[in-house]
Amino acid sequence: MSGSCGCRGTRVTRFAAEVGREDAANGVHSPTLRLVRAVLIVNPQATATTPAGRDVLAHALASQVKLDVVETDYRGHAMTVARAAACDDIDLVVAHGGDGTVNEVVNGLLAVTGGRPGSHSSAPMLGVVPGGSANVFARALGLPRDPVEATHHLLNALEQGRSRQVGLGRADGRWFTFNAGMGWDADVVAAVDQRRGKRTSPSLYLRTAVRCYLRPPHGHPELTVQVPGEEPATVRTAFVSNTDPWSYLGPRPVHLNNTCSFDTGLGLFALTRLGLPTVLRHTRQALRRRGEQRGRRLVRHDDLSIVGITAPSPVNLQVDGDLVGQRTHVEFVSVPRALTVAV
Repeated sequence: MSGSCGCRGTRVTRFAAEVGREDAANGVHSPTLRLVRAVLIVNPQATATTPAGRDVLAHALASQVKLDVVETDYRGHAMTVARAAACDDIDLVVAHGGDGTVNEVVNGLLAVTGGRPGSHSSAPMLGVVPGGSANVFARALGLPRDPVEATHHLLNALEQGRSRQVGLGRADGRWFTFNAGMGWDADVVAAVDQRRGKRTSPSLYLRTAVRCYLRPPHGHPELTVQVPGEEPATVRTAFVSNTDPWSYLGPRPVHLNNTCSFDTGLGLFALTRLGLPTVLRHTRQALRRRGEQRGRRLVRHDDLSIVGITAPSPVNLQVDGDLVGQRTHVEFVSVPRALTVAV
């Protein structure tokens, strides 16, 4: 893989340089022959990734495609590698890690598309083998949680040519696959982010959510939400969904906009007050199987093309569970058919 897109110095391991070429020479039909070049990006720090699992995945992929393998060394590394792969006309990029790794890979792959709807054909196909603690994007796609099972699923998808075009969201130029937000949830992400040396888990997020609710680091500032065709609404926290479930609490799905999907626009869930009865009511509703949300303090919309959120002073912004920074105004935009994913 060339270094023309900022990937110089990346450690790359080459597998199976002649896979596909030999099949063609021998007249053997291969449904994945068009996918002749692939890159596997592995986050070795992710919760469920292991050297043994990485090697199994790499060798399995190398039996079907010409494969490069890159282990990430720092935050943003996966984005750099994926951007280089897109510039180098790689056919397939596989992310093996958690939702943060997938988000970086997606942002790297789509860095060259300019955020255009229906631009999926101009970026490499994405493959996902879950390796994190939540794996919201992979689970929303119906992929197995177990890395070994997910590897077999990916290989079958490549053999049979199965793929899906998915819509994504953009927040201040940053792509997100399943959710984004400003306010309470972003404060939780920021607090967990400060404890990077500790393994993330549902219990850690739950404890941090309670702490940020009782002692919010920036208070609960008023946010102004604007959606097409509606008067601005003043809220205390806002969640923007690109699919449902919005997240998971261990095995339990968390529903905020239960009709939201990769084939629709964005969903908005916002609360005008954060009193304890309001929070407990909507938490119970979010954890129910049907996930229907109702309440006097609720501002909820589905299938939105754009959502604008403004704050009087900088507040935290998170996308896909990663802290982006602080903003006073963000436009969340739905981009249909933004990416092709092997499923």
